[in-house]
Amino acid sequence: MPRYSIVVPFHNEEENVTKLYDRVKEVMEQVASSFELVFVDDGSRDRTYRLLEEIAAVDSRVLLVKLRRNFGQTSALAAGFDHASGELILAMDGDLQHDPAEIPLFLAKLEEGYDVVSGWRAQRADNMVMRRIPSGVANWLMARLSGVDIHDFGTTFKGYRREVIQNIPLYGEMHRFIPALASWYGASICEVAISNPAREAGRSHYGISRTFRVFFDLLTIRFLLKYMTRPLHFFGSIGALAEVGGAGIALWLLAYKLISGHDVIGEHGPWFVIAAVLILAGIQLIGVGLLGELQVRHFFTQAQRSPYAVDRIVRMKPVEQGIEDRG
Repeated sequence: MPRYSIVVPFHNEEENVTKLYDRVKEVMEQVASSFELVFVDDGSRDRTYRLLEEIAAVDSRVLLVKLRRNFGQTSALAAGFDHASGELILAMDGDLQHDPAEIPLFLAKLEEGYDVVSGWRAQRADNMVMRRIPSGVANWLMARLSGVDIHDFGTTFKGYRREVIQNIPLYGEMHRFIPALASWYGASICEVAISNPAREAGRSHYGISRTFRVFFDLLTIRFLLKYMTRPLHFFGSIGALAEVGGAGIALWLLAYKLISGHDVIGEHGPWFVIAAVLILAGIQLIGVGLLGELQVRHFFTQAQRSPYAVDRIVRMKPVEQGIEDRG
């Protein structure tokens, strides 16, 4: 079993595949003798898979996972993590905006005992309006909401201990929030400064639309970190407040009717509606909380489904060299 696994998802990166493989292989051969490269083709429509297949055909250290369609970066990473067998796992992008020469920085921190090592793009080469400002705001919010004091949640360039990353369910766009999710499990986290070179070839798959998706993911992460195992505490609290408010209004209207004898419905009809809505909403919210509790129970007692579908797995078997017996 290899000591290190390097996981790289690819999507339409035919111009970068061979260069990245050569650079990562060169670095890893200098760092360790026991490693594997897990390359995931995330439904590429160009020659990316063919090039990866050619690489896997000549290097037994390469494990190639081909997904049936483009499931997205998070799912591609999840596929890579699930098929990686190393004790220490490092993930990076396939567009060469992560410098393979910096891999030893992550591995050294993992060897020191950290569970998660996150890259920090202190000097970014991205567009100011489209990428740097939205990313800065998102990272600031994420640090405040999660309580994890790191500067850069968005980069894929991260290192993990196998037992930590296997406990984190990945779906949607959650790969950028792995440090926050890992903190819930008590993982030790640190940062290393990395460069952010401009893309050498190919076209970026990121756009301003991703910023809006990240905002909703921030809300999801905040909820998961605080109420993942006790959703009734969230929905039940709001439901209970609605119940108390609705019941209070109803009791006030009843007391007013009994004391004054006035036509309460005619005088305060809207308050009847408000009281009824609050009571019904409270019951519904408490019910949602109970359903959430059932889902949590199901989550911890049933096997989870993978957020991807594998088309094929390619790995060349190493040539076994026989030993001649000379008696």
